[in-house]
Amino acid sequence: MIKYDAIIIGSGQAGVPLAKKLAKANWKVALIERKWVGGTCINVGCTPTKTMISSGHMAHLVQSSADFGIHTNGFSVNMEEVVKRKNGVVLSFREGSTKGLLQTDNLDLLLGNAAFSGPKEITVVKEDGSREKITAEKIFINTGLRPLLPPVQGLDEINYLTSTSIMDLVEVPPHLVIIGGSYIALEFGQLYRRLGSEVTIIERGAQFLSGEDADIAAELKKILEEDGINMLVNTKVMEAARTEKGAGKEVVRLKIDSGEGPLFITGSHVLVAAGREPDTTGLNTAVAGIGLDKKGYIQVNDKLETTVPGIYALGDIKGGPAFTHISYNDHLIVYKNLVENGNESITNRLLIYCLFTDPELGRVGLSEKQAREKGLNIKVAKLPMSSVARGIETGQTRGLLKAVVDADTRKIIGASILAPEGGELMSILQMAMLGGITYDVIRDTVFAHPTFAESLNNLFMKLDNE
Repeated sequence: MIKYDAIIIGSGQAGVPLAKKLAKANWKVALIERKWVGGTCINVGCTPTKTMISSGHMAHLVQSSADFGIHTNGFSVNMEEVVKRKNGVVLSFREGSTKGLLQTDNLDLLLGNAAFSGPKEITVVKEDGSREKITAEKIFINTGLRPLLPPVQGLDEINYLTSTSIMDLVEVPPHLVIIGGSYIALEFGQLYRRLGSEVTIIERGAQFLSGEDADIAAELKKILEEDGINMLVNTKVMEAARTEKGAGKEVVRLKIDSGEGPLFITGSHVLVAAGREPDTTGLNTAVAGIGLDKKGYIQVNDKLETTVPGIYALGDIKGGPAFTHISYNDHLIVYKNLVENGNESITNRLLIYCLFTDPELGRVGLSEKQAREKGLNIKVAKLPMSSVARGIETGQTRGLLKAVVDADTRKIIGASILAPEGGELMSILQMAMLGGITYDVIRDTVFAHPTFAESLNNLFMKLDNE
């Protein structure tokens, strides 16, 4: 049995940088990857989806060019070329990450399935069936999540798509039906609508984006409906079945219930986007004594250590916000604590994320709803994009800027920016929050004109009369 200083299971956005940094700190490191280096983000998440969304954005620009006095003779979508471009970007990222690992001293990259075979012992089953046992005092789990399948009768009998498999389609679905109203669902819904699909999104709850304020969710719903997407709320998918409609083409028939009795909806393709679940299958965590919560997430403390001393869980597998940047920050916390004798924790970590619809939704800190639930004394500033000069000039007037401010300290405690480059605008406010800059300073700051950033002046002017 080979003994290492550290074993890392999964090469996601925590696993790869942690492996390289520990190896450079003269730790002997083994990084185990089941399939592709780079984890969800590079291979089936951020990189491929945002690459394809850029194709959808290009189609939208062509479709709307007449509004700007630019007339075209039409266009066509070549999905094979869209997918080829996506695959090329993914491969370049994956190969670059793999090359960096292979060139790092003190680091062994092992390809295969990892499972605990003892408290601090891992068995790696390789593609050829051979097994290798390794051990280490420090073990880091970064195995991520996988698509969750809802309990819909007959779902396993149709050729449903997941967020992974849909990106390999080399045809534009005539009618894409999406089960679930998640961030993934909305991004794919708008993408395929722009590429030419009829799109129906089915949400079982009363509100799309249940984690957002009602006004933000309603604004985005309105935008997507303007794009021609059929959005159903309070609707449960009860059954799924395959039928045939002419020339042997398969049609999927869904039985749905919106509270007024069952109805039926048909589509050419079904995307299941009802959330994700922990990918602990086969890890055999019980052998190591690692505690899981009732949903299967690995339990950790504020230093990311599991119920077993010396074993840590990083990224999505531990529950909480499932974002690439959170996973990356997790690796910094454990590295600084273990190598630099730091005292880092996940407590009070500022939550940020983006939804890459068009317009984007950038979120930082508390929403209005969360702030009121905490009983905070707040002021709320809102500005529609239709009042933003840069938005009018560029023809991008859809969306809403919203900030939540502590009324006593004048500090910004949260923002929801549904706007062009909403993530970039959100980042300005994130920096202000980290620096303790009050809203009135931003209100009076000189921003270049005409930029989207200067809309923050007008946003916080809204608080002057409160």
